Amino acid sequence: MIYIYYDFGGTHSTSLAAAYHLKMINEPSEVLEKEEVLSIPYFNKLKKRDAGKFIYHGEDDEGNPVYTLGKRSSKLVIPSLYQYSLLLSEQVGLQEKIIFSNTSPVVPLAMTLGGFFSRGLGWDAVGVPLLIKGAQKCCKNVYQLVEETKRIAKEKENELVITIENKKYQA
Repeated sequence: MIYIYYDFGGTHSTSLAAAYHLKMINEPSEVLEKEEVLSIPYFNKLKKRDAGKFIYHGEDDEGNPVYTLGKRSSKLVIPSLYQYSLLLSEQVGLQEKIIFSNTSPVVPLAMTLGGFFSRGLGWDAVGVPLLIKGAQKCCKNVYQLVEETKRIAKEKENELVITIENKKYQA
């Protein structure tokens, strides 16, 4: 299986999801510390030019690669990737299951604003504290989203390409 977590920018909630998926950070029994958030690979590191690139984060404990993707505002990226993945499986015989999981539903306002200030305007002094607060607020929801993504991927064993829009979770 190939897991791809995606959202608008691909550097905040997606990086958090990849870190939980790969067990780089533990299940959130407590709120993440500032240092934990800032140590997550690619968290608040990607630029606009990185949009559309698959960022490899590592392999999970079952040997499945985990990627993230920033799609920006395009609503066509994921449906196109879904169709392309189906085409590869039908025409080329690709048998690797691909799971696209949207992390946007768990992004709190603080993270959205923090991303805008930090990545969009380059104002880290304003954006980074908001990003940390946002990550702390949504960490349990992101963890729940990752667990749900893995459950759905195993449950739908006969589907080669799965798109999970996800829902807002209650913290």
